[in-house]
Amino acid sequence: MPADRVREPRESRLTVEVRPRAARNEIAAQAGAALRVRVTAPPAGGAANEAVRALLARVLDRPRSAVTILRGQSARTKLIRVTGLSPDELEARLAALR
Repeated sequence: MPADRVREPRESRLTVEVRPRAARNEIAAQAGAALRVRVTAPPAGGAANEAVRALLARVLDRPRSAVTILRGQSARTKLIRVTGLSPDELEARLAALR
C-alpha cells in the first residue's frame, strides 16, 4: 500500500462512570449514554484507572494497550478510546455482556 494511503485503525469512544473500591471488578450497567464500571482498586496513584483499562480490555477482548483514557484521569466520568473496534463492534460486544 502506498504511504499516502495508510489506513487508520478502527476506533471507538466510550463514556464510562467509574466506582472505585467496589467489592469486585465488573461492568455494572448502562447508565444512559455511559457505561457504569466498578473496580476494586482505590483511586489513589492511578490504580483505579489501570483497573478500568484492564477490565475493559478483558471484556472487549482487546489488548490493554488498545484501551486509552482520553479524558477524566482524575474524575469518575472518563472518556475511553478503544482501538481496533468499530463503534458497531463495540456496541455488539457490550450488548453480549447484558
